[in-house]
Formats: sequence, C-alpha cells, structure tokens
Amino acid sequence: MKSAVLVIDVQSGLFDSSPRPYEADEVIQRINSITSKARAGGVPIIFIQSEHPGFLEYATDRWQLQSELTVQDGDIKIRKTMTNAFLQTDLETTLKSLGANKLIICGYSTEFCVDSTLRYASALGYRIQLIADAHTTHDKAHLSAKQIREHHNITLAKSPTVSAELSTAFHVEGE
Repeated sequence: MKSAVLVIDVQSGLFDSSPRPYEADEVIQRINSITSKARAGGVPIIFIQSEHPGFLEYATDRWQLQSELTVQDGDIKIRKTMTNAFLQTDLETTLKSLGANKLIICGYSTEFCVDSTLRYASALGYRIQLIADAHTTHDKAHLSAKQIREHHNITLAKSPTVSAELSTAFHVEGE
C-alpha cells in the first residue's frame, strides 16, 4: 500500500490566535514527528491550507502554515476553500499521480475539515489512518475540544477503512 500524509489546516490564523486549539503545541509536535518518520520512509507529505475571505485570506500571515510546523521543499501544498479538501481542489489528482491508496490524516478542525475530508476519502476507497492525538479543534459551547476529538476518534474508526492510532504507535509500513 502506498501512503501519503495529509496535514489539514495547521495555519497561523487558527493556531496562533487566542484561545488556541486544544493541545496546540503538542499536536504540532506530534505532526512534526509523523512527517519526519514519513519523509524518512519516502512517504509524501501534503499540507492543505484553507482560505476564507476576511479570515484566512490567501497569502496573508494568518493563511501561512503555523511557524513551528516542519515543512520541507519537497512537500506538496494544496489550497482549499471548502471544508472537504477534495472538493474543488487537485487533491485527488495529486494522490492518484503519487499512487497513494492509504492516507495518514492529522490537522485542524476535527469536527469539520478533518471529518469531512476523511469521510470523503473513505467513500473514494482510500484506507485511512487517523492519528488520534494529532488532530484538534477549539472548545465549543456544547463540548470541549478534548471531547470532540475523543468522539471523532471512536466514531470515525468504526468504518472498516479507518483506523485511529496514537502518534506514538505511528510507523511507516513498507510500501
């Protein structure tokens, strides 16, 4: 199985504003660990960057990837305007050109962008490894960010094409 890592919406405007997402620093460290292992194993890294008028304007400081995130020249970047990173982007074309059929998913907005991208990828037939402690969100009025993440880890992993594992269990499988 050929893998690719998707890092969804880990951007300055989402991670550097107050209040910060749940475990923001820890999530970034875990993502950096995952992408480091993936690069060492020849697995491509795809950074998804969201654009929203008046909030995450393209090419502004807020739109940039969060400064503590490790990004290298060979990494792929994809811009998106929808919660689902496949809609109106070249993500699927990129994944096909890489021969990827397994996605390792982490990033921001557990209940929106991570969820909708993961569900769509599953419907397209991708095998998915959700990194259970490397996605996050902000607290909401009805649930804490921790509860939202726990809920999504459990419910999304009920799909036969999805597994949810902690970053400490992540390893690059032979492709």
